[in-house]
Amino acid sequence: MSDLRLRPRRALLLSLLALCTGAAAPALAADAYPDKPIRLIVPYPPGGATDVIGRVLAQELTGALGQSVIVENRAGAAGNIGADQVAKAQPDGYTLLMGALTSHSINAALYRGRVTYDVEKSFAPVSIVGTVPLVFVVNPSVQANDLKQLIALAKSRPGYITMASAGNGSPQHLAGEMFKRAAGVDILHVPYKGSGPAMTDLMGGQVLSMIETVPASQSSIKAGKLRALAVTSAQRVAALPDVPTAAEAGLPGFEVSSMFGIVAPAGTPAPVIDRLNGELKKILAKPGVKASLLNQGAIAEWTTPADAGARVSAEVARWTKVIDEAGVKPE
Repeated sequence: MSDLRLRPRRALLLSLLALCTGAAAPALAADAYPDKPIRLIVPYPPGGATDVIGRVLAQELTGALGQSVIVENRAGAAGNIGADQVAKAQPDGYTLLMGALTSHSINAALYRGRVTYDVEKSFAPVSIVGTVPLVFVVNPSVQANDLKQLIALAKSRPGYITMASAGNGSPQHLAGEMFKRAAGVDILHVPYKGSGPAMTDLMGGQVLSMIETVPASQSSIKAGKLRALAVTSAQRVAALPDVPTAAEAGLPGFEVSSMFGIVAPAGTPAPVIDRLNGELKKILAKPGVKASLLNQGAIAEWTTPADAGARVSAEVARWTKVIDEAGVKPE
């Protein structure tokens, strides 16, 4: 057989060999991963919910993967500094972000044109790992024992009800803007520099209401310093079993929670993402892990990477709409 007739067959064999080699490469990479320590970037200072959740999961992942998963706090610019660092990292699975994904989604809308990464395109989602519900609370002096009464009071006295928040553009603030539109009420937003001072003034009566995270407010509720009217989750919260959901309290469809998740830089190989996702599925099903997260007010949750990505996109769309309609501007 002439060399000319053999050339097409050789080309076909080489092509098939290349395809097989290419298909085997990711599998080999997944089998070898991880072969060195992994950094889990927390874009906030130590001690907050994101940091604590990250440390619980880092410890569990260390045991599951056989390599150290080291938490590194890279705080600043409302979480954007740490997120940007991960977005620009090598996409090899050795640099991950423990993200407050609701806050990052809000930042994408609030600081559009100023954020140096794209929350939807710069990351490869691994999994949602937990959600933190919010709760409507009022100073005990407010003449409202449930959400319907608060809405009626706000409608009868436009501008009378003041609603504190942890800061302009915070999830608490934007939940309040959603409430104004859903209930058709005129309330006055009072931003603070964090939840701590807002809660202090709420208990002191300087402001009358707030939509705050369950972890930050539950001790004050149980001590009688605040009155809880409704939680913003789809189901009741175990820490506040007697408090109805917003839907049960007369505001159907009102659901807001802060969402947390782990993401990797865009372009991280799918087998690496799948390995991490599979380990997280087992970890987040452990009763001890669920209890540890619940101590922080977080409800453990697991999703596929695709579902995590879809939920981030939905968060961006939701908060962009709220910010645009309410005319919220960054400070």
